[in-house]
Amino acid sequence: MAKNMQPILKRCKTLGLSPAVLGYSKETKRNPKQSRRKQSEYGMQLAEKQKVKFIYGVLEKQFHAYYEKAERKQGVTGEILLQELERRLDSVVFRMGFANTRREARQLVNHGHFTVNGKRVNIPSYQVRLGDAVAVCEKSRSTTKFKALLEEQGKKPMPKWIDKAAESFEGKIVAMPARDDIDYEVAEHLIVELYSK
Repeated sequence: MAKNMQPILKRCKTLGLSPAVLGYSKETKRNPKQSRRKQSEYGMQLAEKQKVKFIYGVLEKQFHAYYEKAERKQGVTGEILLQELERRLDSVVFRMGFANTRREARQLVNHGHFTVNGKRVNIPSYQVRLGDAVAVCEKSRSTTKFKALLEEQGKKPMPKWIDKAAESFEGKIVAMPARDDIDYEVAEHLIVELYSK
């Protein structure tokens, strides 16, 4: 399995992204003296694609497959693409507050700490559906890691499409993620333009 080993804060600075979007508290400092040439249209499109790939921790081949899947569906391709990425199990685990970062969520899913509708799932790219119940395994609930995360959950806002009680190890998908639920700036139409060339 390929892994993205790029330094997170350095990559965030390059993409003009706040590390808070990824779950990191450290901020990167902007250098006002640093002048950049005007970016070409292709450069802007590529930067948007790289930003979204970096946020969700998806490599090119898998990201392109998500785009093709979104293109086949009826509706706005860019919004469907972001919806597909949000529905990944590792992203849902991060949104529920069971992990501090998406990378951590991916590792926890890989190690088999979560169940979907009572069945253990260890595939981070698993697509959750409407009505699915995502929960922490019974065995994992007693660990100090999940107990500490449960105490911190009150600080994180829960998206509208997930129904989860504050002191619960289980959440339910009550709707599909909408464009408003994306909490970072992205111009998804640029990604569609890039792939439709």
